[in-house]
Amino acid sequence: MKWLIENWTTLLVIAAIAALVALIIVKMVRDRRAGKSSCGCGCASCPMSGSCHKAEEKK
Repeated sequence: MKWLIENWTTLLVIAAIAALVALIIVKMVRDRRAGKSSCGCGCASCPMSGSCHKAEEKK
């Protein structure tokens, strides 16, 4: 119990960072399932444009 009292601020920061990482991962998974790309630019000059959006081309 003494260890928890001495390190509560560190544990609080770790919990906050873990929560932010979890929220980022949830957002990325939801966007991926919705078919949204993580890239916000056009694909005309992208060397990976052929493999990045294969699912959209099949529709």
